Amino acid sequence: MTTVSGAETSTVGPGGLVGAMTATRLADPYPRYREFREAAAFVPDEMAGRTITLVTRLAEASAVLAHPATGHGYGAGISYRGVAEDGLGSLLRADPPDHTRLRRLVGRAFTPAVIEALVPEITSVAHTLLDQAIDQGRIDAVASYARPLPLRVMCLLLGVPTADEELFGGWADALSRGLDPAYLLTVADKAACNTATAAFDDYFRDLIVRRRREPRVDLLSRLVEIHDDGDMLTERELLELCTLLLVAGHETTVNLISGGILALLRNPDQLADVRADPWLVGSAVEETLRHDPPVQFLARTILQDADIAGYRFTRGDGAVIMIGAANRDPAAFAEPDRFLAARHTSSAGARRHLGFGVGIHYCLGAPLARLEADIAFRALLKRTRSITLAEDSPAGGALIYRPHIILRGLASLPLHLSA
Repeated sequence: MTTVSGAETSTVGPGGLVGAMTATRLADPYPRYREFREAAAFVPDEMAGRTITLVTRLAEASAVLAHPATGHGYGAGISYRGVAEDGLGSLLRADPPDHTRLRRLVGRAFTPAVIEALVPEITSVAHTLLDQAIDQGRIDAVASYARPLPLRVMCLLLGVPTADEELFGGWADALSRGLDPAYLLTVADKAACNTATAAFDDYFRDLIVRRRREPRVDLLSRLVEIHDDGDMLTERELLELCTLLLVAGHETTVNLISGGILALLRNPDQLADVRADPWLVGSAVEETLRHDPPVQFLARTILQDADIAGYRFTRGDGAVIMIGAANRDPAAFAEPDRFLAARHTSSAGARRHLGFGVGIHYCLGAPLARLEADIAFRALLKRTRSITLAEDSPAGGALIYRPHIILRGLASLPLHLSA
């Protein structure tokens, strides 16, 4: 081990970060994450032929995310990830002052009142999706619950007709795969992402024109009309924001809902506690975000030379925040590998995790994701007397996860339900 400006560093092999996410480890990468975390808070690693720094512990990860010297670096041409190849630019890729401007404009449209107004609709969608499942006594909790619920809500929010939901789901799948580093994607992956981006842009370019002409009571109309001292979102910014809402506002919530259901099933005592006291549902959502975060990594580029948490970074350096490792840091959480539904009921434990990031890039859609998961859990528990993994859902870590690196989510979760 060496010391850099007072910070412990180490190298961890073999395979580094990419090796930690091989197919054989996707079902449970956390033992490998522990090796990184126990080695050091800052771990140099090779990614696409370039040395980057993995940040593995909660305090250091929080410090890096919150520091003004960290960002994305695309605008300055120094991003360690090169040129963004997907359609998720704008708010997701920007740094101040562009990020500040975009966040301010979007925040004027995507308000707490807009989110709160969705409660009846989210509740209705959840119960509608469960109706057939209850009658049949089984459901794939991914395909027939966790996936359609936030997709339908996002389409409602953006004013997209119900008939186009399936189309949007396909685009979301292709675009979310494009979030992973380009060198890990196949030619087919890249082609599908490009095709989805073009189709999505064409669809929303037409819808934006219609909303400018005839505004409705939806978020897209609000985004089109919103302005601040004459400043308005451009068409390109609107298209990229809609793409971001579809991917970040849908895919991550799918993983949050399905991952939370699985965590409760694998911890029957915790499921029993939540059934007995529905007040714990909100805390169970937070614990899912901590214990098995839907977003496993956040990438940052160092915008200027800086000492952060005792570690010396140079402008242009890359840092990867290992959320899955930091969220199980024993220095921050007692029994970090256990799923404890009541963990976040006290002010000391509440929302200290990095499930939605930290700092100016904190997830704008966090309130909506929390609300959707809360309602999804409550509806499922209210409508059922028991929930068990179906015979074709092998327990013990043998479930199949989608082959993503940054996003973590189940491919399917077949369940038996008893009303």
